[in-house]
Amino acid sequence: MRVADATVSLLVGGAGPNSEPRWSPDGSQIAFETSGGDKFFFYANQKIAVVPAAGGASRIANPNFDEDADLLGWGPDGIYFGARARTESGLWRLDPKSGAATRLAFAGLPIGQRFSLSSDFRRAAFQGSAANRYPEIYAADLAGSAPVKLTDAGSQTQPFDTGKRELVTWKSKDGTPIEGVLLTPPGFDPSKKYPLLVVIHGGPTGIDVPWVTADRIYPTERFLAKGAVILRPNYRGSAGYGGKFRALNVRNLGVGDYADVISGVDALIAKGFVDKDRVAAMGWSQGGYISAFITTSSDRFKAVSVGAGISDWMTYYANTDITPFTRQYLKGTPWDDPEIYRKTSPISYVAKAKTPTLIQHGSNDRRVPIANAYELRQALEDKNVPVKMVVYEGFGHGINKPRQHRALMEENEAWFSHYIWGEPLPTALRPDTPDLKVEEPGAKPPADRTAEAAKLVAED
Repeated sequence: MRVADATVSLLVGGAGPNSEPRWSPDGSQIAFETSGGDKFFFYANQKIAVVPAAGGASRIANPNFDEDADLLGWGPDGIYFGARARTESGLWRLDPKSGAATRLAFAGLPIGQRFSLSSDFRRAAFQGSAANRYPEIYAADLAGSAPVKLTDAGSQTQPFDTGKRELVTWKSKDGTPIEGVLLTPPGFDPSKKYPLLVVIHGGPTGIDVPWVTADRIYPTERFLAKGAVILRPNYRGSAGYGGKFRALNVRNLGVGDYADVISGVDALIAKGFVDKDRVAAMGWSQGGYISAFITTSSDRFKAVSVGAGISDWMTYYANTDITPFTRQYLKGTPWDDPEIYRKTSPISYVAKAKTPTLIQHGSNDRRVPIANAYELRQALEDKNVPVKMVVYEGFGHGINKPRQHRALMEENEAWFSHYIWGEPLPTALRPDTPDLKVEEPGAKPPADRTAEAAKLVAED
């Protein structure tokens, strides 16, 4: 818009998505994030494009960069963006003329994100970390001086003997190399046998990295303290491994993802330190979907937890707030290609289900509507599979208030402590009791705080 007379001109039209515009230093051009009109933008690489500020044709400035580029700004010496590189992440500088991108190194901090640049593009503040380290805020000169740590949030973990994180790799059923993060408990001895818990990230374009962060949904450190080993697989479709890897679960959702998880379990069992009779799985969103696939496709797991997961792509497609997601990943609608919707839906395999399953879901979830949870619960009940469903009243796709969040974690701890370690299952989580309703803020907490964590409700 020209301020003088409020004249509005369209600079970039047509397909996108296009976002995050940034001016060049001389004001003659604008850089922006784009999917370049790719109709499958949910898993295609996000690029950086440049358009003349006066109008004209736009062009992709980093055509050869094989990952999502998060545009930060345009400085005197180039365009700055953040991106992932497998389980690392960092800051890149792009030459808008040649298209060459160079990663800026920050000594000892291979995981860098949330970059904020000074107005002269000489300094940056960012969240930095490394394997087995808690992330802190750092400041650094972009000319190459050592980063200065500004926070000490990791000191809160010092009283605890946290587990060790390391990267592991294996090959999936079709030969695809898969990477994941293996967490081992204090005093780990590879000559002994340990229960294995698989924690599956969402997305599907999420990723797990080997840093130390606060547990969310699943009390990982408490499982480690009980003597478990934990696998967090970066299954096909995960971010950080390039566009081709992110597209490997297209028309292959659940099927290929499940194979990646199972092959990872087999690889760890082959190493000799996993008790194959005590294996469990859990995950939220896409991780919940893969967990539902495990429930309905395998009898090798002692217990599963499905958090806000898809059970039926038809049900999801007709109700979600991101309908194009399904059309892009399955390359069709349920009316045009019902077979691919059947093949990739956990509910299609429920006749095989045997595994005790905990289902957790927000009642107002628009991303993965709760109908998916009710459908899975009903099918498992009809097949006499032990199942317990907990509904978080008033919450959406994330359970994001402290008391309910704690309840969520305690439910998972109780569920797996029972099925993996043989501890008593709280009455409220027994499969033969009615569905739990964890209330939204407004009601007083129940008087009995010692019994079932799932009954916790929030105060204003």
